[in-house]
Amino acid sequence: MRVMILYASLGMGHISAAKALSQAFSCFPGIEVLSEDALAYASLVYRNAVIQAYKNSSEKVPQLYKALYEGSDISDLERSLDSNLVWAKLELPFFRRLGRLIRETAPDAIVCVQQIPSRLLQLLEPEDKVSKPQYVVVTDLIAHSTWLNYGVDGYFLPNDLSANILKQRGLDPAILHVTGIPVKLEISQPKSKSEVRSRRHLPQDLSIVTLFGGGLNSRRVYAIVSSLLETLTSAMIVVVAGRNEDLLETLTDLTDSTHVRLSKLGTIDYVDDLIVASDLIITKAGGLITSEILARGTPTIIVDPIPGQEEQNADVIAAAGAGVQLRLLEMVAPAVTYLLNHPERLNQMRQSALEIGKPDAALKIAQHILSDWRSRTKMLQPSKI
Repeated sequence: MRVMILYASLGMGHISAAKALSQAFSCFPGIEVLSEDALAYASLVYRNAVIQAYKNSSEKVPQLYKALYEGSDISDLERSLDSNLVWAKLELPFFRRLGRLIRETAPDAIVCVQQIPSRLLQLLEPEDKVSKPQYVVVTDLIAHSTWLNYGVDGYFLPNDLSANILKQRGLDPAILHVTGIPVKLEISQPKSKSEVRSRRHLPQDLSIVTLFGGGLNSRRVYAIVSSLLETLTSAMIVVVAGRNEDLLETLTDLTDSTHVRLSKLGTIDYVDDLIVASDLIITKAGGLITSEILARGTPTIIVDPIPGQEEQNADVIAAAGAGVQLRLLEMVAPAVTYLLNHPERLNQMRQSALEIGKPDAALKIAQHILSDWRSRTKMLQPSKI
């Protein structure tokens, strides 16, 4: 069986989900996995325009992005399906190479982890329609109507809330599967906090607070870290800049304080180890990073979520008791201090996170798709007389 995973490189979350699913499918014998960025098969003009529009609206004019996001979430099923079809018709002329890719690779199933490739599949030329069934993996904690398209054989959803919303909108419950957002397979394997700290040369006797700053404003991170250095005692702060190229430079003059150690990291390949090693994490509310944190049961403080899907993600996490969302930066240091001084509260948050975390989501999705494909294949075989 050949599986095609399609994503769009708008943010790291979709890429991470595609990688996790690739890992999961590769665990099964006889499966060939192809993972492709749909934007790589778009015209350069379209690709640059979409990337810049997303970046500028979500980061520079977030309230406009919020208005567009909420305004495009259509509750009526037929209207939402037709709206997404119209968008696909407008985009299709820029994606002629995508149909050719699918025709030439002839996958047995296509799995989409972002909205753009999913809606384009509705309009492939007849000669390109060699790939059935088609599945959609929702990578936000609430399913927006832009994920819904004609011809989808199954939706894999993060939680019961999203499933109930889509049922209320009229989708067939038989194609709605609550699995969680796919995270890398190593997260399903147990790790010891002390062993991970030893491996990463982190102190065993200090509380560790990790701040993932890849998608945050550098000056706002500076303010948070400065306040933590002044407020905390017997702690270590780890700042991960990731793709935020300006962050490390902005933090240059910040160093250890009397009672707090500071570690500043760029791009790392051991995010999961750091999540396990941490007592508390400060982050935005991207669907993938929060899913990874929840799956490990690490308490979270959410700051500066992008209006729209990240605000909804933050609401889901806060409502479950797995984290807190703070609007004022001045409240981050007091919140961290309170939580570290109240281990019983941190433990409650850990338990709540584990209750909604789904470390085996990728494997569940892969298993369901393979089982579905085998059932369909068996039905197409001629019966023996």
